[in-house]
Amino acid sequence: MNATTIPQLFLEVCSRYAGRADKISYAHRDGTRWHGLTHDQLRDHVAAFADGLIRLGIAPGERVGIVSENRNEWIVADFAMAGMGIVDVPVFPTLTAHQEQYIYDNCQAVAIVLSNAAQLNKILAVWDALPNLKWVITMNPIASDDPRVLSMQEIMELSIAATTAQERRALYEQRSAAVKPDDLLTLIYTSGTTGNPKGVMLTHRNLVSNVDAATRTIALFDSDVLLSYLPMCHSYERMAGYYLAFTAGCTVYIAESIELVAELMREVRPTIMTSVPRLFERIQTRVLGAVERDSPIKQKIFAWALRVGTAKVRGSSSPLNALQYALADRLVFSKIRDRVGGRLRFFVSGGAALSVEVGTFFQIMGIRIVEGYGLTETSPVIAVHRLEDIVLGTVGQPLDNVSVHIADDGEILARGPNIMLGYWNDEQATRETIDADGWLHTGDIGEFDARGHLRITDRKKNILVSSGGKNIAPQPIESLIQQSPFVDQIMLVGDGREYCTALIVPDMDVVRQWAATAGMGDLPNDWVASSEELHRAIEADFSKRQRDLSKYERVRRFRVLAEPFTVDNGLMTPTLKVKRKAVAERYASLIEELYA
Repeated sequence: MNATTIPQLFLEVCSRYAGRADKISYAHRDGTRWHGLTHDQLRDHVAAFADGLIRLGIAPGERVGIVSENRNEWIVADFAMAGMGIVDVPVFPTLTAHQEQYIYDNCQAVAIVLSNAAQLNKILAVWDALPNLKWVITMNPIASDDPRVLSMQEIMELSIAATTAQERRALYEQRSAAVKPDDLLTLIYTSGTTGNPKGVMLTHRNLVSNVDAATRTIALFDSDVLLSYLPMCHSYERMAGYYLAFTAGCTVYIAESIELVAELMREVRPTIMTSVPRLFERIQTRVLGAVERDSPIKQKIFAWALRVGTAKVRGSSSPLNALQYALADRLVFSKIRDRVGGRLRFFVSGGAALSVEVGTFFQIMGIRIVEGYGLTETSPVIAVHRLEDIVLGTVGQPLDNVSVHIADDGEILARGPNIMLGYWNDEQATRETIDADGWLHTGDIGEFDARGHLRITDRKKNILVSSGGKNIAPQPIESLIQQSPFVDQIMLVGDGREYCTALIVPDMDVVRQWAATAGMGDLPNDWVASSEELHRAIEADFSKRQRDLSKYERVRRFRVLAEPFTVDNGLMTPTLKVKRKAVAERYASLIEELYA
């Protein structure tokens, strides 16, 4: 890579594939139709929109929001702003009007680019509380009597009416040359699970250095096809599924919703895919559930195949095992790989810890999962597996331009060109996170194994301290219990308490199957929370899984919830992490009953 800024990277890649009508950069689906952009088309759209923004009077350094689901226009807006030195502020489209108001007032946004009428209505409801907001730009054409509301097409036509395509390209190159590596590229606001969101200031150098190191770490090719479904407003997908894939020349297909991922994997047949552990857990659950519904002979074949695959994963290299694995692969594993498209080279997992059990299951199936680790504040990757050196239970080794140090209390510290500039208008929080020597304090607890692979044990702030003074890391215990077929989601409770308890969301498909086998018939969802029969079944399963835990780590009591943790009900972040504080507040009385 020669680029030191995002617009330089953009121009390098577009020049590499100039004139290639057969090469798609990005494509998103609207219903059943795919809308693809060649690199030439993408460059023309970006140049026109960038020039239109300048003609609106938006100046370098000013902040402009992006509120949209993943789509081609998201990418056009981002590259256009980056080239003009405008700081974009993308947020999750699931945020409420009040949450968006806080962010865009905090950063003094002068314009917001948004996707549709629903997003527009949220901004219209709070516009009076945003004194700096001058323009709203819609990706979809929306009729409006408000002269401050314009469509992206109208913005582009401001430029098209005044310039030729060649002139627009030249203007983009000229203006983007003024953008420097240490200029602010973007503000990405944290989820705000412990208070108001903080704006993470990331520079061009931050993101480009992370992309550069990742390209030397993981082999991507311009023949690769990536299916993107994680929100591009999140640093993980923005770097890996967006900038990194673009740099390598991959074709990126954008899923219109998470619900369609299973269908699109079979349609797009990706060779690479970024994801979070929740998807892998769901795939494993569905595979095992389908096996349980199969005939006895197919169940025996699957069990035999698992034994053969487990032996191979554990290092067996005997000729007999090789022959058996080839047969197991033909009869069982290849069919499971077909469910994810049949040509996947590897998954990338991030955002949360991947359990060893789930990772092993996919290894047995012949599917590699490369796990990485990082934070929004680190642009985001700190460490990642190498394809030839995947060690389950770890997140691989640090990138070659990132230094990692384990503090005396076990906290992971990181330093390098990927470390954020700081938090927007919050010097105190910046000083609390980045020390005088430039080390960023991640808030995660970890250690290195003998081979230099980083292992994350838990979040520092999530460590539970029992009333007896015992430190309890909830994540490993939750991962263990989540292996129960009955459990879809779980949150451990026990800080300042005598013993551990848990709130559990059951896997309703498994519960219905269990109820049918027990002759209970088809039962309503709200029945599960009060069912003594289900409670006893789960309790029996727990007792087996917790045998190897220390007494103070074991879940002594639990409650089954009728409502799952979701983004919509505010109990999960958009990257599918449980909001522990929000769950604890929602179910405070239920938790107290567990300790009564």
